[in-house]
Amino acid sequence: MWWLWIIIVLLVLCAAATVGIFVFTFYNPPKLRKDDYYLPEGHTAEPYKDEIYKLIDTIKAVPFEEVHIKSFDGIQLRGRYYHSTEGAPLFICCHGYRSTAFKDFSGGSKYLLDRGFNVLLIDERAHGESGGNVISFGINERQDVLEWARWARKRFGPVPMYLFGISMGAATVLLASELDFPSSLRGIVADCPYSSPRKIIVNTAAGMHIPGWTLIFARIGAAVLGRFKLTDIDASECVKNTKVPILIIHGEADSFVPAYMSEGPAEANPEMVKRITVKGADHALSFLVDPEKYKAAVEEFIHRTMFK
Repeated sequence: MWWLWIIIVLLVLCAAATVGIFVFTFYNPPKLRKDDYYLPEGHTAEPYKDEIYKLIDTIKAVPFEEVHIKSFDGIQLRGRYYHSTEGAPLFICCHGYRSTAFKDFSGGSKYLLDRGFNVLLIDERAHGESGGNVISFGINERQDVLEWARWARKRFGPVPMYLFGISMGAATVLLASELDFPSSLRGIVADCPYSSPRKIIVNTAAGMHIPGWTLIFARIGAAVLGRFKLTDIDASECVKNTKVPILIIHGEADSFVPAYMSEGPAEANPEMVKRITVKGADHALSFLVDPEKYKAAVEEFIHRTMFK
């Protein structure tokens, strides 16, 4: 009977590993969500902390309209719509993993509003005041972005529309690029995207000295507890099928999502994708490290795609 006890112990250990990895990686209920000013000591953005906080305060002072939609699987999603100019292009902005729209787009949203564009800052599922407790690294989120775009097309008519994502939000908009968006979608801007959910999980685990084979527990947890499939969906394959122009921006010193991760999507469809890198910029800091290069790239992209 000793072998039966060994099997039971192994099953218990596997179940514990599955639950632990799921909670650590995918689970983000309201009580665990960080506020807009959360910046742990030693974070790569710490040298820019005062500037980031000032930008957050600035955008928080701007009036907005709270808007809601339902996701394809019935989750209530929340966004903040900032109106600048009637009939102006709309930017739908998608923030990063366990982050907030105010933090990730504190500078970008002010820049867009100052340019006369309209801005929709969305709370990704399982973030901010949106519903859901499970982060799927872009797998379900890409469908949410599609629903936001359809909502915008219905609300604002055929005004030019852009998707703008940072980190997980950037990966999300690239994964979404092959979907059937309204024809008013003019372009996608992806700042420091990872190439696939699987690859960023494995890469992050390696940085924490966790062996790659533990991905099996992540897959099981995603399927059983998160009710989504942690598939091998890859941004390069999605971008290969897109008909929408894409601008990728990546910091060359990115210590969380290595810059090489955005090379594949750029090479997959060079006719539709332009990629620039920012020297010395760590993760999601390109806008602050070299704002002139960043703005110039976005301006050129908008000018090139607005009336395509």
